[in-house]
Amino acid sequence: MVAASALVVVIGLSVGLVVSGTSAPTTSVPGRNTSASGALGPNARSAPSAGGAAGAITEISKSGVTLKTSAGQTVTVTYSNATKYDEGTKSITSSSLTVGEDVLVYGTASSTTIGASQVIVESPGSSMFVKSSAVISFTRGAPTDLKEVGEIPSGWTQGSGTIIAGTSADEATEAALEKYPGGIVDRVVRLSNGQYNVHYIGVNWPHHIFVSKDFKVVGAE
Repeated sequence: MVAASALVVVIGLSVGLVVSGTSAPTTSVPGRNTSASGALGPNARSAPSAGGAAGAITEISKSGVTLKTSAGQTVTVTYSNATKYDEGTKSITSSSLTVGEDVLVYGTASSTTIGASQVIVESPGSSMFVKSSAVISFTRGAPTDLKEVGEIPSGWTQGSGTIIAGTSADEATEAALEKYPGGIVDRVVRLSNGQYNVHYIGVNWPHHIFVSKDFKVVGAE
């Protein structure tokens, strides 16, 4: 019995050490839960969902490309047999892609990796590839900014709405990337009022970009 009790104490201490070593500071404002836990930002999660990113190609391999966003985030893009490649109105092949080109990628996002459904070569000068003072790049150890800009849907809380995929998710993703370039979209949520919450990772701000039914950015936090 004494040995068993000692073992329980040891296990309990070990678990406590693991938990305390992995917890992250959390700061809340009314109706919000925001964690300053690192590069993925608050409310990041591991389950892959429809999303995307825009950036310049820095490396090319047989299985995909590596991008650098305007906010300095590195994105790994992987291909599949179903991936489509476009430049303007014409279809191209993956072998046509070159280092330095600006591309918009739609696909299934899991952290900073995107399994591409479509890779689009964009014309130079698009706002999606220009560093913006409105976006706070990720800096390790820096606190998460809690500011709000524009219209935040009334009564909105994190976790509300329905995660979506398809054309609507792609259009909401593009709208968010044009207004606030440099992050990675790891999910798009349709809210009860018909608007969209585009969830951003890879930057310190914004983390939630709100897009109207007609795909115009109306607010961010």
